Order: sequence, then structure tokens, then C-alpha cells
Amino acid sequence: MKAIQVKVLDNDLEKAMRILKKKIQNDGLFKRLKLKKSYEKPSEYRRRKQREALRRQRIAASRKYRSRG
Repeated sequence: MKAIQVKVLDNDLEKAMRILKKKIQNDGLFKRLKLKKSYEKPSEYRRRKQREALRRQRIAASRKYRSRG
């Protein structure tokens, strides 16, 4: 796990909290914590992984199509 740091400038704590929340969300920490909260059956794990892979493929295909067009 990598360390996440946010610098607070001019005592602007609200902005620092927004930046921290965005960094944590982009890192996937919230998602991992939610998944670890309860037991996931192996069949559900495989199904979820397959759905995520298909989603990544669709996103990559749409990016490729957009950059070509």
C-alpha cells in the first residue's frame, strides 16, 4: 500500500479534505474496504472480476474509437 499525502495550504482544511477524499477514491481504497466488510463467495468473486474486466475492455474500446474519429 502506498502512502497518501495532502498538504494543507493557507489553513484551507475543507479543500484538503476534498483532495484527500478524491485521492482515496482514485486509489480504490473505499472499494477495497467495502469488499472486505463481508464475505464474498468464490463464484461471486469470479463474476465480479469478469464484469470489471468487461467494463475495462468497453472503456478501452470507446477510447480507441473516440481517438480515431
